[in-house]
Amino acid sequence: MPIPISKLGLPAIAFFMVVGNIPAVQAQDSAPDSCHALRDVVVDGATVTSARVMDASGDLPAYCEVRATALPTISIEIRLPLEGWNGGFYQAGCGGFCGILGRADASGGFINAMGPGLAKGYATATSDSGHLGLSVVDAEWADRNPGAERDWGWRSIGETHRVAQAMIEAFYDTGAETAIFQGCSTGGRMANMAALRYPEHYDGIISGAPALDYTGLVATAMSWFVQANTDDEGQQILKPGKEALIGDEVMRQCDGVDGEEDGFIADPRACNVDLSGLECGSEGAGNQCLTPEELDVIAAWRQGPRDSAGNQLYPGGIPEGSERFWPVWLTGTEAGAPAVVPLFAKGFGAYMAFPDDPGATWSPTDFDFDTDPARLSTMAAVYNSDSTDLTAFREAGGKMIVWHGWADAIVPPYKTVEWFEATAEATGSQEALEENVKLYMIPGLDHCGIVPGEGGLSQADLDPLTAIETWMSSGEAPETITKAQ
Repeated sequence: MPIPISKLGLPAIAFFMVVGNIPAVQAQDSAPDSCHALRDVVVDGATVTSARVMDASGDLPAYCEVRATALPTISIEIRLPLEGWNGGFYQAGCGGFCGILGRADASGGFINAMGPGLAKGYATATSDSGHLGLSVVDAEWADRNPGAERDWGWRSIGETHRVAQAMIEAFYDTGAETAIFQGCSTGGRMANMAALRYPEHYDGIISGAPALDYTGLVATAMSWFVQANTDDEGQQILKPGKEALIGDEVMRQCDGVDGEEDGFIADPRACNVDLSGLECGSEGAGNQCLTPEELDVIAAWRQGPRDSAGNQLYPGGIPEGSERFWPVWLTGTEAGAPAVVPLFAKGFGAYMAFPDDPGATWSPTDFDFDTDPARLSTMAAVYNSDSTDLTAFREAGGKMIVWHGWADAIVPPYKTVEWFEATAEATGSQEALEENVKLYMIPGLDHCGIVPGEGGLSQADLDPLTAIETWMSSGEAPETITKAQ
């Protein structure tokens, strides 16, 4: 159930106040000296830990890199172009359970990365969301740590904005004229949270594959996917190697449903796949057929989580057309790399999902679909950003692009579609909502476009930043967020 914005508990105004009389540092006077002088800027509730000049590299200009900590433990990186600042601010979210400052900028893509904004002349910033993690599936930091959970849930978004604005004001002697937030997955959850909790901070928001109902997804749905693929001895049923067999049959039955055979499924909801023709005996036959037990796994994945009375607990399941991406997310690879979904489900359930953390011994196979969903409500109020009340953001004139791949196997797209439709109804109509918020569904695209799909389709084919810039400047919502061919 969407969480009313009135129940989200806006942080005290004091968190957003910067100590007055911040000394103005003129970037154009002497770039190195001006950058280094930022070490002495005083910001309430935060500490500047370093400031250094970084040389131009590739398509990135030279910039002043500032590292700061918003108390108690939110690590923030800010990048300030030494020349050619466009007067804007670009804030990036982070992926998974975060915990690794600036991780996304090492990937070369735009997802949760500062680079695309910096390349266009924006002052940029991101954070680790308030903790140090050994990986993006490491959730031990949250063990009996409600403050850290709050920072990850929402506070790091506002604190990153606040500290970055102080640095921008000090370096350029003026504030940013516009602000954009961009994120995907957890970063998409953060993007929606930015619209809900900080509606006047951002003129444009880019929300990709948003994990809006984090408790419903990572606790309930992912536990369902794990349990469905675990036998009575605790062993994995559907193992790596059969994804191509399943995917080819799905595409054979579904590709032309939309009237065009192009290697993409335009909307999995329009496809009703029958895999019985691939069935073999329980003894199996290599990767050339599916055992009855494997067929049961796929059926459960497609259905999505339900309680013992048959009530749907999270919208839909694993979409048709996502099979080629299952080795990363669901089955693991034949080379031995583990699937990501069980790792997320394990960490989240052990340390983040419940008010009282069960700890390291907890397993996704322990999740009770009759009793545990109700226990998630406390943390749902901290993490989830699926409220349909975007009134404040819309009244502030903000523009928001929401995008999701139809072939997403870790954050299934059906929740995003359901949320958008419910938000349109709450707003009055889809036409009214689309004055400020527009949804773009992309056939064949993996989660955040991370793994290349048919024809190499990936995040490299998208350009939501140019799309949001155009919308903000012209007032006309773009027809597409894909790059011009």
